[in-house]
Parts: sequence; structure tokens; C-alpha cells
Amino acid sequence: MDTNTKTAIITGGATGLGFATAKKFVENNIKTIIIGRNETKLADACRNLGGLCNYKAFDLNDLKGIPQLVNDLNNEFGPVDILVNNAGINQKKAFTEVTDEEFQRVILTNLTSVFVLSREVAKAMLLQKSGCIINISSMAAQYGIPYVIAYTASKSAIDGMTKAMAVELSPQGIRVNCVAPGFIATDMSARALDNDPQRKQKVLSRTPMGKLGLPEDVAEAVYYLASDAAKYLTGVVLAVDGGNSIGF
Repeated sequence: MDTNTKTAIITGGATGLGFATAKKFVENNIKTIIIGRNETKLADACRNLGGLCNYKAFDLNDLKGIPQLVNDLNNEFGPVDILVNNAGINQKKAFTEVTDEEFQRVILTNLTSVFVLSREVAKAMLLQKSGCIINISSMAAQYGIPYVIAYTASKSAIDGMTKAMAVELSPQGIRVNCVAPGFIATDMSARALDNDPQRKQKVLSRTPMGKLGLPEDVAEAVYYLASDAAKYLTGVVLAVDGGNSIGF
């Protein structure tokens, strides 16, 4: 993979899967811009990742501000070759107790902002007739998981949007793929599982590998899809789940 001139954007890049992906990218000589809301965490992540990492503090729920954000990034760092839509939130709550506002908040962060950011980055990619967009989905899109209705809805839509984007953009040189993590050991999964031993045991019992994945496992998959090794892959939803989605 010739990445000497590659530039990547990773949303939610200061922690968890985003940070692991940013680490993998900079280790492979990809100039990486991480985006998030918490400037302190972003700055700490950049210090850990070194000179190839830069950050931009921005709330992606500010949809109207995204076009200017992308314009500023293009002016400051040059054309974007890789976009990783990783930022996301979850909510664990009984279906009948989820309010309209709570549902819309998850959809806004996990889906609508991904659409708007991808649209604006794709405009620039179309000019250079090349690029790679990688969305982060979830195994929640593959089967029903209780108490995460808004998250499930958002990630199911990400899978469908990935395929629609791929069909429209790939003829013009832009590959669009998706990574669907299973249960990965992150702060988000810890909040969902550590206080619910029965739920955690169910997760592990139906995962053939018998353990949670690591953020690095997801980072490796994202890096592969961003690399020239995956140059004939588009519209793929790649499960990184230890076999959870086929477990009995």
C-alpha cells in the first residue's frame, strides 16, 4: 500500500475503535485527522499518536457546519483520500420508554451526520476521481438485540446506506465499505455489559471464539478496506465479531 500521500479523516478518533484505527493509520504513514467534541481527549490522542496526527474539535450534530468543516480540512490538509465514519452513541433503554427526542438524538449522531459528512467529503473525492469511505456499523444491524432500538435502527440504516453509496460512487472511483464490529472491549461495551452479567454471558456463549474482540481487531479490518489490497471491494459489510453472528 503506497500511503505516502494519503490523508484520512476519522470521526470519534480520540478513543476506542477510532483511536485504534488512527494508531494503525499513522503507523502506516497515513496523515490522519481525528474529529470529536472533546478537545482535551483529541489533544491527548494526538500527542500519543505523533506528528502524523492532527485534530479538529467539532460537534458533528451541527449539520449546517459540516460543509465549512470539510472545506477547512481540505484547505489545511489537502484532498482527503479516506473517510472513516466511526463516531457514534448508544442508549440502553426499554423500547416503550424511549422518547422521541432520545430516538432522534441517536439517529442524528449515528446516521444523519454520517450522511452529511460523507456527502461533503464525496464532493471533493469526485473531483479527484478516487477515494475510500468506510462506515462503522454493528452486529446490532444483523439481528435483534433488546434495549437498543435507536442504535439498532441507526446501524441498520448505515448498512443500507453503505450499499447505496457504493453503487452510486464506485463507478467514479470511490469505494464505500462497512465494518460491523461484534462485541469489542471498549468503554461503550463495558457500560452495556459489565453491569449485566447475564447479558455478557449470553454474548460470550454465542461467540465461537469465546471472548470479546479488541479495538485493534477492528482497526486492522478498517485499514485493510482502506488499502490497495481491497481495491476490488465495494459495498461490503465486513463482520469483525469472533463468529458471533453465526453462533448458536
